[in-house]
Amino acid sequence: MTEIPPRPAPVEVRHFLHYPGWLDVSGQQRIVAELRALVAKAPLFSPMTPHGRPMSVRMTSAGRFGWLSDRRGYRYGETHPNGQPWPAIPESILTVWRAVVPGAREPECCLINFYGPEARMSLHQDRDEADFTQPVVSISLGDDGLFRIGNATRGGRTQSLWLRSGDVMVMGNEARLLHHGIDRIAPGTSTLLDRPGRINLTLRVVT
Repeated sequence: MTEIPPRPAPVEVRHFLHYPGWLDVSGQQRIVAELRALVAKAPLFSPMTPHGRPMSVRMTSAGRFGWLSDRRGYRYGETHPNGQPWPAIPESILTVWRAVVPGAREPECCLINFYGPEARMSLHQDRDEADFTQPVVSISLGDDGLFRIGNATRGGRTQSLWLRSGDVMVMGNEARLLHHGIDRIAPGTSTLLDRPGRINLTLRVVT
């Protein structure tokens, strides 16, 4: 029987649990291949903020729900902007969720954000879900992203760390409602994708 190599122990950063290098190269490649098939069914789109400003990331989703943003506000919906139901969450992604948060309910949404070289995400909270006792799990693929962690309220000191391809981050318990964001991308730090950029997968329980 082939032994499964030990997974890295998590590093706690402001209550976030960071698993550096959780996915090896073959695991990352498997997920990217499944994402390509998924995006063919649910294409990436460029969302707008409720104030009418374009977001710098492009996104799509998988699962029962997808996350949407436009002049109507931030919300979850059961269909892609093209009117089609969201594709199922690939099993390779669900495997990561089950491994790092084994006691949690199954995720109902996998938000897929593509960060080009100039994209960023300002500090925000994940507050559109019904049950804050359920964690949020983030998977990083592609170029490094500078992740910043803030506080439960806006302002105050923050802490940053680089997330690299294959890293997994768990946001639960005290970390669940902390502000967080991506300040910048470091193009050329990974060869996983066929162009510069970073993919972030965020798994969430919605209801």
